[in-house]
Amino acid sequence: MGYWQEEDQPFYYSLARVFPISDAYHASVLGQTFPNRRYLLAATSIGQINDTLPSLSDYPANGTIFDQLDAHKVSWKDYYTTLPSVALYPKLYLKDNGTKVVPIARFFTDAAAGTLPGYCLVEPDSSKQTEENPQNIAVGEEFSASVINAVMKGPAWDRTLLIWTYDEHGGWYDHVPPPAAIPPDNTAPEVTTGVSAYDGFGRYGFRVPFAIVSPWARRDHVSNVVRDHTSILKLVETKWNLPALTFRDANVSAPLDMLDLDRPSFREPPELAKPLLTTDPSALACNTSGAGTIPPPESVTRP
Repeated sequence: MGYWQEEDQPFYYSLARVFPISDAYHASVLGQTFPNRRYLLAATSIGQINDTLPSLSDYPANGTIFDQLDAHKVSWKDYYTTLPSVALYPKLYLKDNGTKVVPIARFFTDAAAGTLPGYCLVEPDSSKQTEENPQNIAVGEEFSASVINAVMKGPAWDRTLLIWTYDEHGGWYDHVPPPAAIPPDNTAPEVTTGVSAYDGFGRYGFRVPFAIVSPWARRDHVSNVVRDHTSILKLVETKWNLPALTFRDANVSAPLDMLDLDRPSFREPPELAKPLLTTDPSALACNTSGAGTIPPPESVTRP
């Protein structure tokens, strides 16, 4: 096993030291990017377990969280760089592309103006900034820092809650077995002939990082409550009194234990460490030279 130290990811370390994090937040399904992002949109992947391209006819029976927001006149946007998650339900993408599904540059404009919508997704370049092998993690950290700093320095800081997380674990190891989960519906996993369906959608995926950045976030807090991406939907549903989309989001809890709505801890946003690329541009050198041996030979101890 290898791991990243503070000198590799100074911004992330400082973020985790100040704002509340979770040590029990899981991907929604033991699968790849697309099904997990579908859970973030609709609390179900309607059978999808891998990154096959969705059918134009794919749509969840109860719609998506964006359909609910539209019905209740709550503004939203998907600010994307290369892959808008909304496109994983093509019908939704075709309806809102160009109006509510917009390029990432609009996020920074809206954040600076204090005109971010009621709910939004902010998405990195999937080929460079998602920190998956073989990407340079310093590039992903720099993107996250730019988004988080834009929110903290914007005029709407006092009424903002930002969640930083990952769609899935990227194939890395975790010593915590994924716990059982409530299946969202009666749709079975779309496995090919001869492939095991494991526990289907009755089990969470591996853990992924999760932090809340907000004036109302609890300082120095670690949540131990088991949650997944549908807990984000639950938070949205709780705030705007929206109905649940599936059995999964109906039975999870919103991460309210990570907030103190009576006493804001961060009326003034804290000063976080600068991302590695800001202070050491040479971190890009491994893009051409390679990462070397991980872990480095001198870090390995033997009995």
